[in-house]
Amino acid sequence: MGYSKAALPFGPETMLERVLRLLGEVVDPLVVVAARDQELPKLPTSILVARDDNPDRGPLEGLRVGLSQLAGSADAAYATSCDVPLLVPDFVRRMIELLGTCDAAVPVEEGQHHPLAAVYRTSVVSHIERLLGADRRRPVFLFDEVPTRRVDVAELRGVDPNLYTLTNLNRPDDYYAALRTAGFEPPPEIVKVLDSGGPAS
Repeated sequence: MGYSKAALPFGPETMLERVLRLLGEVVDPLVVVAARDQELPKLPTSILVARDDNPDRGPLEGLRVGLSQLAGSADAAYATSCDVPLLVPDFVRRMIELLGTCDAAVPVEEGQHHPLAAVYRTSVVSHIERLLGADRRRPVFLFDEVPTRRVDVAELRGVDPNLYTLTNLNRPDDYYAALRTAGFEPPPEIVKVLDSGGPAS
C-alpha cells in the first residue's frame, strides 16, 4: 500500500479504528495482534493488544497469539485483518451462528478459504501450536485437522450482498474505491503519499 494500513484515514477514523468499531457491534472483548515494533493508532483502553514476536510464521502465528489472549474469556473468536473497512457486522454474526458445534467456520469462495474472515474456538490453540512446530503454517492445515464448517460465500450474500467483508485493500486504488463506496473522499495529503509510492507497508 505504501502506508500503514492500520493508520490510513477512513472518514473521521483510521482504518483500524473503523474495523474495531464495526466488530464491537457484535463481539467483545476485542484483541489487536500487532508486530513487535508496530506502531498503532491510539486505541481505547478496552482494546487488548497482543504482540506477535514471530512474524515469519504467517497468519497461523497471529491466530495463535490472538486466541491465546482470549483463552479463559471467550469460547470462540472472529478473526479479521485490519484492511476491511467495509466489514458488515451481520456477516460476523452469521459466521458465529454457522460455527455451531464445530471448532472453526471459514468462508470459501471458488475453493479459496478466507482464514481472516473466520471463526475459531479458542481451544484450537493447541492444534495451531502443533502445526507451527511441524512448520505447517497454512491455515488450511488447521481446517483439515479440526471439525470445520466450510461456508460457501453464497450463504453469506443474504447479509453481505457484495461480500464487502471479504474485500481487502491491497493497493491505493482499492483504498480510494472503498472510501468512495463509504461516502468519503481520499484526503489529498494521503493521496500524495500513496501516489508517490511512500514507505512500504
